[in-house]
Amino acid sequence: MSASPCAAPMYPPSLVIRTFSPAVIRAVVFAGVLLSSAAAWDRHADCSGDYCGALVIVAPGEPDILLPPVSITAVSRDIADQMFRKLADIGMSGNTIGDADFQPDLALRWRWEGATTLVFQLDPRARWQDGRAVTAADVAFTFNVYVDSLIASPSRPALRFISGVTARDSLTVVFKFLKRYPEMFYDAVYQMRILPAHLLQDLPRDQWKTAPFGRAPVGDGPYRFVRWKAAETLELIADSTYSGAGGRAHIRRVIWRFTPSLPVAVTQVTAGEADATEVLGPPQFVKQAQGAAQLAIYPYRGSAYGYLGFNFTAPGDTTQPHPLFANRELRRALVMAIDRNRLVQSVFGDLAKVPPGPMSQLSWIWDSATRTVPYDSAGAARALTGLGWVDSDGDGIRDQGGRALSFHILVPTSSGIRRQYARLLQESFRVAGVDVQLDEVDFSLFLARAKAGQFDAVLNAWSTEVTPSAGIPQTWTAAGVGGGRSNYGRYVNPAFDRLVDRTVTTATSRAAARRSWRSAIEMFNQDAPGIFLFAPDNVAAVDRRVAGVTIRPDSWLALLRTWRIPADKLTERDRVDP
Repeated sequence: MSASPCAAPMYPPSLVIRTFSPAVIRAVVFAGVLLSSAAAWDRHADCSGDYCGALVIVAPGEPDILLPPVSITAVSRDIADQMFRKLADIGMSGNTIGDADFQPDLALRWRWEGATTLVFQLDPRARWQDGRAVTAADVAFTFNVYVDSLIASPSRPALRFISGVTARDSLTVVFKFLKRYPEMFYDAVYQMRILPAHLLQDLPRDQWKTAPFGRAPVGDGPYRFVRWKAAETLELIADSTYSGAGGRAHIRRVIWRFTPSLPVAVTQVTAGEADATEVLGPPQFVKQAQGAAQLAIYPYRGSAYGYLGFNFTAPGDTTQPHPLFANRELRRALVMAIDRNRLVQSVFGDLAKVPPGPMSQLSWIWDSATRTVPYDSAGAARALTGLGWVDSDGDGIRDQGGRALSFHILVPTSSGIRRQYARLLQESFRVAGVDVQLDEVDFSLFLARAKAGQFDAVLNAWSTEVTPSAGIPQTWTAAGVGGGRSNYGRYVNPAFDRLVDRTVTTATSRAAARRSWRSAIEMFNQDAPGIFLFAPDNVAAVDRRVAGVTIRPDSWLALLRTWRIPADKLTERDRVDP
């Protein structure tokens, strides 16, 4: 699971290389030299037929790092997925129970040996882009990285029922599970991008988040890394030797151009300065793109939701309760004060819905009949008064014992939608007699403060997986608290955690799981750990010269290798090798 796309920090390589062992330095340097040489050769090679062209993707934000276990932004996932393979991948149906419709990738086939042992047979043709064979030892190494507490991968909670992964031989890898449960196969294949052990095994685990490898990775996927120009562009090139799922990628070069905001991204793609963007956003931008003759519009189910999350601990001291938000009745009153339907119409028109909990429209547990804390301004006023918050001095702001009912909302400047929501929330709370101040900061500081719990409330957005079994434990249970994990507000309810765990591990069908998830979400909603604001529809725009565009809702570029630019549609941009 990933956070919404935003700008991200840079780490000076000179500051981290010095702490590496000589073996790591040699591996990184060797890989960089080899990769540069390969890229240079490919970039000047002739292309033919449908294996040509350059696709420029504009994204409002930059990756944090291209090392899958520790990256958290959606754009990082999109790029890394072109370079690192899974054992198998989800199909267009989005099924996550059993292994129906999963597509072979790094593993050509698999079988069950009893109820809790899953065996994969790897593709013997698979190679890392430095020429080394991909082996079962790489898979075992990858699992150990993802579950390491020092790495603190966002995917770690989703792997908690896998007791171990071992190499039976160079091409046979064995997964052992603690118990049998419906999404065993999904957890084994979807959560991990397989990593090169020979390049990363000597990298100290506490240095992965700043590793030079993450800014110049060596993968085994259909695309190779070429260059990353900080805050500007990142380029990949098709690996002509790739023999994996779907074969060689058709589009030769893919370039991400990073912009500071969504309006800039939309302007670039509608002006023909770029070829594609993942999400057009609010209605005015969709209309703008529809007016560009060169663009095709692709609606698909949205995988993101946005919310205002309350901090349950004191800012800067997670050992102490928050002076306001530790109070359940106060949180519920604040939720009742916000007309979420009005806000979603104001920002998105008909291109978003108010989520019935922590879920996107992509999630199969979406149920509009789920009980939530409703909008009730009069009820909110009565509740706040009953809690002792009254406007004693007539300034329009409620107070108690000489203290104003006031808090700060942490907002990333990189997200125009969240900034717009922040102002609407500020006004709505003011009407309810609550003073709200906005802490608008760049994304690197936003992320650092969110992880550290240095906020009162955070206006955040998550890009979710198809199943709730990964995202909800990671962001809303005790498993997601601390160590740089995703439960930024540190909400913990043991009863909710138990119900989530029971749903994940024992539901025998999707229908049974849906009923159990609804009970869990209704319990969660009554606790009011946040205000769930929007779940947008997604509308992508892609230049019409690009053929074969298929968008898989859980990951819009998952099938990028099948997109192509026919020879008779090539432009000057497609023919230039800068």
